[in-house]
Amino acid sequence: MHDECLICGAKLKYLENDTEMECALCHKKENSKTACENGHYVCNECHTGGIDSIIAVCLTETSKNPILILQKLMALPFCHMHGPEHHIMVGAALLTAYKNAGGNIDLPKALVEMQSRGKQVPGGACGFWGACGAGVSAGMFVSIVTGSTPLAVKEWQLSNYMSAGALGAIASAGGPRCCKRNSYIAIIKSVEFAKAYLGVEMELGKIKCIHSAQNNQCIGARCPFK
Repeated sequence: MHDECLICGAKLKYLENDTEMECALCHKKENSKTACENGHYVCNECHTGGIDSIIAVCLTETSKNPILILQKLMALPFCHMHGPEHHIMVGAALLTAYKNAGGNIDLPKALVEMQSRGKQVPGGACGFWGACGAGVSAGMFVSIVTGSTPLAVKEWQLSNYMSAGALGAIASAGGPRCCKRNSYIAIIKSVEFAKAYLGVEMELGKIKCIHSAQNNQCIGARCPFK
């Protein structure tokens, strides 16, 4: 796992305005606010290379515990300490555990949809949008299992309640960002929500972070999973 630049390991810097960058891996040019101190930029697509393995892993899972599923996904070679892959993995782990706990969904179809939606949330959304992608992914989970659309009534309400609950809990933990911490928080709130509002009881166990050594911005004792 890498905490900073995937090319050279240098610290990242965040620009005030969008600037045209060239991806150091695929050489695609696009606007971004993020580069390392040596000028390297890696696009979201290259950063999440290998995400197709998420679906393959989830379709073989039998666990009702989305944290255990998420931890297996985090251990895959494509997953970094931080990055937009978490915006897919949170929802995918929840969909899988939800199905295994008795939720009535077409899991292969739901996972494809989750991947499609999660990929649209870029890295850095937590700081630039004011909406952590892990929390948004939790809202996508509820949206998918309820079949919500912009014209839905109850389903629309539930999806937004879920996002709001996850984002509120993530904000309460404080910054700076940690994709692992925020993913765990989003899943905990989602498990509570699914039991209360969707009638499906997933499982949870004690969560202890094993990633702090890879996180230069770890909040230490303030982290609920320390």
